[in-house]
Amino acid sequence: MKNPIYINDAAMVAAVDSFKDQQETSFFNKKDSAWVGPISSGKETQLNAFLKENESYKSLDRSVQLALLSARSLKNVPSQTGINIGSSRGATGLWEEFYSRFRESGTVPTATSPLTTLGNISSWVAQDLGLKGTAFSHSITCATASHAILNAIAWLESGMATSFIAGGSEAPLTPFTVSQMQALRIYSRDTDQYPCKALDLDKTQNSMILGEAAAVFLLSKEDNNSVATITGYGSAIEKLASATSVTASGDCLQESMRQATQHMNLEDVDAIITHAPGTIKGDRAEFTAIKSIFGDQYPRLCNNKWQLGHALGASSALNLAMGIEMLQSQSMFTVPFLEDSFVNPRGDVRIPKRILINATGFGGNAVSLLIEK
Repeated sequence: MKNPIYINDAAMVAAVDSFKDQQETSFFNKKDSAWVGPISSGKETQLNAFLKENESYKSLDRSVQLALLSARSLKNVPSQTGINIGSSRGATGLWEEFYSRFRESGTVPTATSPLTTLGNISSWVAQDLGLKGTAFSHSITCATASHAILNAIAWLESGMATSFIAGGSEAPLTPFTVSQMQALRIYSRDTDQYPCKALDLDKTQNSMILGEAAAVFLLSKEDNNSVATITGYGSAIEKLASATSVTASGDCLQESMRQATQHMNLEDVDAIITHAPGTIKGDRAEFTAIKSIFGDQYPRLCNNKWQLGHALGASSALNLAMGIEMLQSQSMFTVPFLEDSFVNPRGDVRIPKRILINATGFGGNAVSLLIEK
């Protein structure tokens, strides 16, 4: 990177308010017999109060509503701030609702088209915050939020913006979206305390679970009491090898991690927050990629999908939020069902100073971000 990029604020709407305070618990419940990871009851109460105060927002898709709620928590946002908040699926809830009506009656509500465009997320956040900078949305599957960070870096480095809100929002807990994941045979059918076994390489069945969330970050080249600094990044794409674009060697993740850490001693990376979604092939491919780059003495492995689920386009935003909290709290977060010798092969006790954030998704794409305190 030419210059460090400062994360001056961060906000998250998810099943937890603090990862540090919830290191032993997963937050799943059953919906139509399938495990799902909804936002916390406290955040749901906040969302309902927010919508009661802003009646016009009730017609928006839940993915937009979650983004609005999270962005409202950002402090000291300049009026010319640009926005790129992405989503893998976009307005999936409204799509299903309107299409169901179309199947039944042959008609749809007048506002169907504007309410189901992917651009809703960033444009409504810009409207709500009264911003005058550029606002755009995109989908690059499960690495979407990390690509939003890359876009923000590009805009800031080019001088086209002086501050930027980037992140992701996803509300995929709908029958059709869950059914899509079940059709891939990657969805969890486990019944124990931890039904998503993300990073467990010994599991014998897939255990991915969908979760909903939004997380956003205020970025700038100026350090305004920043919560973290982005000091490296990498991105890559590999040739499609399957329906889910997973190669056993995790080639795209190898390249993205190599790029993000090329300027430093690999021993100085203290932790990796893995993408690992809880699928057999996905988890093993990422682990293989990590060992290819770092060897047997790889950094401590962390993950949050075992407790929150896979929030698709918002998933790497949750990883970044988790990494920021690790830096701020000077704590390493655990995966309770994994042996310490596996997640921490170095066997040392470190205060995290440099954390690598991984993301990958359908299409064979990967992004790695390096953040420091």
